[in-house]
Amino acid sequence: MTARKRYWLMKSEPDAFSIDDLQRVGTEPWNGVRNYQARNFMRDGMKVGDGILFYHSNTKVPGIVGTATVASGAYPDDTQFDPESDYHDPRSTREEPRWMLVDVAFERKLAQVIPLEEIKRHADALGEGFPLTAKGNRLSVFPVTAAQWKQLLALEKKPPA
Repeated sequence: MTARKRYWLMKSEPDAFSIDDLQRVGTEPWNGVRNYQARNFMRDGMKVGDGILFYHSNTKVPGIVGTATVASGAYPDDTQFDPESDYHDPRSTREEPRWMLVDVAFERKLAQVIPLEEIKRHADALGEGFPLTAKGNRLSVFPVTAAQWKQLLALEKKPPA
């Protein structure tokens, strides 16, 4: 029996790491997450092959810009051990790391951004409490149901052939 594929949304500021950066490098460790719930999703929930909606936040038009896949199981985020890193955590040790990450592999860029404004217009269909449409939710990594994945990607406006 094979495990069921799961789906996730992962946010990144394009000035820090964009979908173009991921396309250029192919696969990248998703480091710097310092929220326990987001860490737990990566550590306990994500499996190799799971789908990822890549979301650009903190930009003029925030929204879903591409898709990716989970390319590794969870492992310690090395930035927590580096005193020179913005993500250094002096309480974390190699024997007992606090922060985990997964590798993310580029799949494709969307033909056009699916803007947050458009996503919010479909809040009812996405379900109550969907993190992108719920007030106050700042998680950078969260699960998406298979139905939400399909609904969100259906909002992609493909250019005429």
